[in-house]
Amino acid sequence: MDRNIYAYVCRRCGASHYPFRMVCKECKQNDFFEFDTVPLPRTGSLVTWTRVHNLPAQYEVATLGIGIVELENGMRMLGQLEIDEPEIGMAVVGEVDVVRREPYDSYYGMVFRAA
Repeated sequence: MDRNIYAYVCRRCGASHYPFRMVCKECKQNDFFEFDTVPLPRTGSLVTWTRVHNLPAQYEVATLGIGIVELENGMRMLGQLEIDEPEIGMAVVGEVDVVRREPYDSYYGMVFRAA
């Protein structure tokens, strides 16, 4: 099954938003929920990153890479990194995948890997 993360496009001015906003940040003219959804691109470049060492028990790894990626459409998003040696500016490709598991639930988010 192919999963996506969506951007929200204002029906009045065409501005894209991620994450969701109730009112357009550009035109501020639309009523609540006047947005169309479009899938976010999956490729981009790594803007910055960090590695978390003290994780809660739900994360089954010793450390977790987290990065901000500028997608090919100019939007930025936060996601997990599955890259051994990340470098700022490197090309990455994202996939919606399990980011955390609990006994009866799996949580999904964007996971970036080297392109």
